Amino acid sequence: QVQLVESGGGSVQSGGSLRLSCAVYGYTYSFYSLSCRGWFRQAPGKEREGVAAIYSDGSTSYLDSVEGRFTIYQDNAKAILYLQMNNLTPEDTAMYYCAGEPAYASGGYSQVPNFRYRGQGTQVTVSS
Repeated sequence: QVQLVESGGGSVQSGGSLRLSCAVYGYTYSFYSLSCRGWFRQAPGKEREGVAAIYSDGSTSYLDSVEGRFTIYQDNAKAILYLQMNNLTPEDTAMYYCAGEPAYASGGYSQVPNFRYRGQGTQVTVSS
């Protein structure tokens, strides 16, 4: 089992920034054994939407609407996954979840909502 715990959400005005963090704890599956890690979000009344993914080789994949504004990265020593979000807009308002998948998952960010393990989420609210 693996446990993912998100933090860093909050309320900001349009154009602001937030950094989300995801700490990964596990016995059977640890941070290092997750081949793919990423973030997805879900706004009220909308389907889950993959936002960003990062693979063991360091390659990344982003949803088009966040490309250039969001950056996914990880601190391997601390086993923490991050999502730096800049120039936020009200359309980014959602609950954000981190997720991890032990097996390699092709398809990039779009597959993140289907990853085996996910956290409880952290709310991001952007006001105009």
